[in-house]
Amino acid sequence: MADNKKKRGAQDRALIALSESYEVAYWSKKFKVTPAKLKAAVKKVGHSAKKVEAHFKEQRHMAADRARIAISEPYEVRYWSKKFKVTPARLKAAVAEVGHSSKKVEAHFAKKKTAKKKKAAKKTVKKTVKRKKS
Repeated sequence: MADNKKKRGAQDRALIALSESYEVAYWSKKFKVTPAKLKAAVKKVGHSAKKVEAHFKEQRHMAADRARIAISEPYEVRYWSKKFKVTPARLKAAVAEVGHSSKKVEAHFAKKKTAKKKKAAKKTVKKTVKRKKS
């Protein structure tokens, strides 16, 4: 149960009770969101205040500065890894190689993909040529 008024310990403080209007008002103000956005976030990630806070941080990041990749922030690494469809290790290596600009990192991955496709195409051409000679 998200809100038991008889229990006033730390566990109860770590949960968001949507059934209580004063809690909805408190958490909405704390996270600087509308009550509707708070309810949607709780529905998506659960009643844990930490999970909801992490969800809003990730949402703000998506709307904020998209020009730089901050490798020091775990939520940024998750976001950019998902966006570029690469592992966090490959993302960190690319940032180390080309810098923190998301456009440069995106171009880096696009270039690697193109090179990989060309290499695969050359292999198939060589196989076709060998078959014709035989």
